[in-house]
Amino acid sequence: MCADTTIETPDYKSTLNLPKTGFPMRAGLPKREPEWLARWERIEIYDRLREKTGRTPFTLHDGPPYANGHLHIGHALNKTIKDMIVRSHQMMGFDARYVPGWDCHGLPIEWKIEEQYRAKGLDKDAVPINDFRAECRKFAEGWINIQREEFKRLGVTGNWADPYLTMDFHAERVIAEEFQKFLMNGTLYQGSKPVMWSPVEQTALAEAEVEYHDKESFTIWVKFRVVGATGSTSSAAGPADDLLGASVVIWTTTPWTIPSNKAVVYGQDFAYGLYEVTGTPAESWARVGDRFLLADRLAADVMARARLEDDMWTRVRDVSAAELSGLSLMHPLAGVEGGDAEWDEPRDFRAAPFVTDEEGTGFVHCAPSHGMEEFELYRDLGMLQQVITYNVDPDGRFRADLPLFGGKAILKPNGKEGDANKAVIDKLAEVGGLLARGKIKHSYPHSWRSKAPVIYRNTPQWFAAIDRTVGDGQDEYGTTIRERALNSIDQLVKWTPKTGRNRLYSMIEARPDWVLSRQRAWGVPLTCFVKKGALPTDADYLLRDADVNARILEAFEAEGADAWYAEGAKARFIGNAADPEDYDQVFDVLDVWFDSGSTHAFVLRDRADGTADGIADVYMEGTDQHRGWFHSSMLQACGTLGRAPYRNVVTHGFTLDEKGAKMSKSLGNTIVPETVVKQYGADILRLWVAQTDYTSDQRIGPEILKGVADSYRRLRNTMRFMLGSLADFADTDRVAPADMPELERWVLHRLAELDETVRQGYAAFDFQGVFQAVFTFATVDLSAFYFDIRKDALYCDGDTTRRRAARTVLDILFHRLTTWLAPILVFTMEEVWLERFPGEDSSVHLVDMPDTPTDWRDPELAAKWSAIRQARRVVTAALEVQRTDKVIGASLEAAPVVHVREAETLAALKSVPFDDICITSGLTLTADPSPAEAFRLPEIEGIGVVFEKADGKKCQRCWKILPDVGRHDHPGVCSRCQDALA
Repeated sequence: MCADTTIETPDYKSTLNLPKTGFPMRAGLPKREPEWLARWERIEIYDRLREKTGRTPFTLHDGPPYANGHLHIGHALNKTIKDMIVRSHQMMGFDARYVPGWDCHGLPIEWKIEEQYRAKGLDKDAVPINDFRAECRKFAEGWINIQREEFKRLGVTGNWADPYLTMDFHAERVIAEEFQKFLMNGTLYQGSKPVMWSPVEQTALAEAEVEYHDKESFTIWVKFRVVGATGSTSSAAGPADDLLGASVVIWTTTPWTIPSNKAVVYGQDFAYGLYEVTGTPAESWARVGDRFLLADRLAADVMARARLEDDMWTRVRDVSAAELSGLSLMHPLAGVEGGDAEWDEPRDFRAAPFVTDEEGTGFVHCAPSHGMEEFELYRDLGMLQQVITYNVDPDGRFRADLPLFGGKAILKPNGKEGDANKAVIDKLAEVGGLLARGKIKHSYPHSWRSKAPVIYRNTPQWFAAIDRTVGDGQDEYGTTIRERALNSIDQLVKWTPKTGRNRLYSMIEARPDWVLSRQRAWGVPLTCFVKKGALPTDADYLLRDADVNARILEAFEAEGADAWYAEGAKARFIGNAADPEDYDQVFDVLDVWFDSGSTHAFVLRDRADGTADGIADVYMEGTDQHRGWFHSSMLQACGTLGRAPYRNVVTHGFTLDEKGAKMSKSLGNTIVPETVVKQYGADILRLWVAQTDYTSDQRIGPEILKGVADSYRRLRNTMRFMLGSLADFADTDRVAPADMPELERWVLHRLAELDETVRQGYAAFDFQGVFQAVFTFATVDLSAFYFDIRKDALYCDGDTTRRRAARTVLDILFHRLTTWLAPILVFTMEEVWLERFPGEDSSVHLVDMPDTPTDWRDPELAAKWSAIRQARRVVTAALEVQRTDKVIGASLEAAPVVHVREAETLAALKSVPFDDICITSGLTLTADPSPAEAFRLPEIEGIGVVFEKADGKKCQRCWKILPDVGRHDHPGVCSRCQDALA
């Protein structure tokens, strides 16, 4: 607002109370944010917050990222949400602690070091193991330092000077100690069962270490010849011996498992038939007269796969489950020259619950060494000794002495298809065991590290039994790990979103025992000893001795887990508890999910900045962690604490590009946090997080970021207006709420409402809800309404109650908006705060959200002002028509007549300076019916506006057009401005 200048009238601009602020409209975040980071480090913000006493502790336990690469956008999303949780709770009065951590052990790092060795022509196995482990430790340290700086650049607060690392000596000691609890409480056992195995990495994998990608696999239809029909009876269709010489056909996508076949199973309740080939095409492995047993629902498809037209085969008769149960089958490689004698033995043939007639043939070939369902079937039957094979070595090759196929590779070292499948298929075709073959593209498990396919392979591994009674007496939530976990999920944990409960519950409800062991070098070893010559089922198979355990833990605390691999370690640790020569030392390392699952013990329980009970208030990670960290932490704690280690689990989705596609380097659609920070600043990235529903998958891209930057500019403009209007504001300028005009008291009412929304939203981790509420308030209620109205009083009034009341409200707004938004826009709110309260020790992050008096709430006033705002909408819309038609240039040129039908609304409008509220120079309110030409808004009934121009001259100071302009001591001003100038 500036005065028109003429020869006759002075320039009154210098007499106005114009905004005064050095706060720039252009943020310059990429350049300025590092300055604030350095400042926070200099004044030790995080440590000073810990000095606040008398607060309730609140701990978000950090799920450790892996220390092996630069941050991606998922990392940025994850750490920003965590930071918002911590900062918001701190500013709501808690002692909110955040100890960042890193997962340091495991195959990805070991794999990198092996790659470096291979590039140098070195053999990993020829290097002393502790030298190799030292290389892994050094690699992890380097990435921890890089990632730490990248996280800090995002504005994430925490104890960065003293993070937790799973490779710290104390951490390694506690991980071993937690493992020893499983050793001592009876849940640890060694078993041999199929596990997901990576031939490329030569180690067992957990479900959390596996991702599913499309893979093209060989698929074959194989014939198992019926050689006996004992127990069968005649049927109306013919004698039972018509099944002799027929073939039960199976279908598999893993031809390499055929040499390990031990059985075929069928569905008890399916309809099966005997089918006969009556004709064949030129190319087919079927022959006229061949008879096949097939599920009726799948028979036509199988025949088509064998290239048999509909008129080339016929259904002979039904075959009942009772008939099937009496059949004896032979392996398709039985009697092959140079074959394995084991293949010549009849195959077991029985019903099984996992058979389906959705695809395949209705029969399933069983290699219990390479499939969990088959393994469990024969385990429950007590027949594992008869059906387990060890045909596949750790590198994914058939054992060298396996007849016909010895040394053939299922996968090459690079993860590509080996020669095993083709060799098996070719041999089956050669001996007449094949009916059809093809290829199928399907979802298949891959190692998330090497990206190579995995196989199921029967190997001796160490397990935690999750259905065995835990002998520790902590039975409040159950006596087994599974019971404790399921009860914890429903009784102890709050889930955000609620679907997280169902996801984890179903996984734990159905999961098998936990595979704890990995056949690698970089990790915490399974610190146990097994008796030579004893069986895993023997009571004395494991050495369970408290003194032995204590010696191991003492060494780990001082030397780290490397002590396990030092020369003489076995004798050192066993000591006099037993003869060391009677025991073997276990050198497998623990699953890294056991490491991270144990962090509650060495972070929450053991650290000074941990928790009194070792339980976290919040675990927050991506939805994939229902099978990862949420899952392993639950199992581990239920085995050692007897309950879940967390009270809240918050889950975020995955980050996609603008079109909703998964980000991929090959597609070129990735968004790198560093790039966003350099272009826009970290606050824009944080604002993107706050504006998204993180509980679902989020999209990000250039256009989305432009929209976020626009929202940021609007919000920054709101803060700039407040700063400019509060220049030189002092406590002596304050006005009590009771003495304020209604408009100001309405703002206080809105603040009281919003304060509850903000606190409830932050408590529920609903940052989108908080930001949308504050942003709407700032841009709609304030900038477009309250500020728009009060600019006139703020700029043109003298020392009036109205102006002092408005500035008092602006001060109240300032303290709330800055603290409400500080957890989200950490840099910008610091800039805003320091603009008003400079000083070396000053920071918005050292203050709490102010308490808001409940007596600011005034529902009746709010209802009245809702009606006033509705009426104002009609007036401003009517004036916009005149402005568009160039009848007026500004609303101050108008003095409309407003026709109001409802008496209550009319009374409300007359009780306030409605012309000021509509920003007009004059305004007439009337109960007269609206004339036909009156402007109306369809959605607001009962109000019509007739446009009239304002009468009088334009005040050269406030620009209002009033009749009294020019009648005062100061030329060209109105009475209000005359008083201000006086």
